[in-house]
Amino acid sequence: MVKNPKLRYSCGNLTIMILKMCIGKILITFNAAINFKYRSFRIYTIAYILFTILSLKSVLAAEGIEFPKTIAWSAYPTGTGGYSQAVAIGNILQRQYGVNLRVIPGRNDVSRLATLRAGRVHFSAGGSEAVYAQEGLLNFASRIWGPQPVRALMSNYSDSCSFTFAMASDVGVEEISDIRGKRVTWVQGSPSLNNATAALLAYANLTWDDVTPVEVGGYNGSIDAVLNDRADMAGGACNSPPFLRIEASPRGLTFAQFSHDDVDAVNRVREKLPWYVPHVAFEGPTIPDEGIQVFTSAYPFLIGLDSSDESMVYSMVKIMHQHFEEYKDNAPGAGGWVLDRQKFEQVFVPFHPGAIRYYQEIGAWTSEAEVNNQKNLHRQSTLKEAWDEFIPSAPEDYEAFEELWLLKRAEALESAGLVTLGEGL
Repeated sequence: MVKNPKLRYSCGNLTIMILKMCIGKILITFNAAINFKYRSFRIYTIAYILFTILSLKSVLAAEGIEFPKTIAWSAYPTGTGGYSQAVAIGNILQRQYGVNLRVIPGRNDVSRLATLRAGRVHFSAGGSEAVYAQEGLLNFASRIWGPQPVRALMSNYSDSCSFTFAMASDVGVEEISDIRGKRVTWVQGSPSLNNATAALLAYANLTWDDVTPVEVGGYNGSIDAVLNDRADMAGGACNSPPFLRIEASPRGLTFAQFSHDDVDAVNRVREKLPWYVPHVAFEGPTIPDEGIQVFTSAYPFLIGLDSSDESMVYSMVKIMHQHFEEYKDNAPGAGGWVLDRQKFEQVFVPFHPGAIRYYQEIGAWTSEAEVNNQKNLHRQSTLKEAWDEFIPSAPEDYEAFEELWLLKRAEALESAGLVTLGEGL
């Protein structure tokens, strides 16, 4: 449950507000009725008031929606696909339920999840950082983090892609191997972006050592670096709005393509990021009608924690599913939230019980999904046990701490027969 008391308003406040508005209007009618000589009209008016109150209560109860007056998400920065989709969903909440959705932009993985863990937001709409936080890897392999009890709500697998290389056309890259020696943005505090770059470089048997890293302060900073000719390429979702700026610039925009026919190359990518799958993208600037071959993962990936309120999770998932037709065309890539793209049997993070409750109600939760969910819960339990055993005797030095934790983590996962994901991270 979110700890910040400012966020913990009862849904009853919203109900009372609606009832007061309705009763106020009805009382005006009632007062006017007093001037009539027919007593029966006043009786009918009182009956109508009581009927209205009872009807409103019944409707709200039937919806099963329980929200505070204001809820909050963290998301990628303003202008990105994830942020735009959050705003579109927020419009539904406001229009249909009178609930305000505050979207708090975070320029990197740590900032988005730090607000979630601190209780400043209820949910986070990010990307692969959810997996890294679960695993206690990269920026989360530190004393103040460690493996986190992340819980999934919904995934977006759009007709775009979650991550690929957007290159300045004047660079002249035709094959992925041509990226060797080029200037590639490296985003501070964003292990999901930087490791996704490393995974795609592996497609051509390249590493960060084979390119020239250009350090930038955030996602939008990577776009600026390409525009200002400080970098040749940046990573991001195919339909990310900032890429329009590159397309409109004198440098032009070209997307890298990753042929799925090269099985060994595809496997090299997936060895680093098992939750990335081959994908054909149709949405994004300069992408032709036939699409381009890329890789993708869930983006945005809406998550909470194991402590997230079950009723709020249930309500959020229900609204996003039932109102899908109303917001799917209101932001780039929003169509990827559709139910039949949820991939319950393949996701790498366990689902929250509130989400599972709704999916079970509509018959979408399968036995295969439950098996996968239990496997993911077991993985998180294994990681937590390893962390709890490690912390009491962990070294103070940051580098020594991370090195020994990664060893302890790998040993625990291997003993449990689980993949380590540690190689190359």
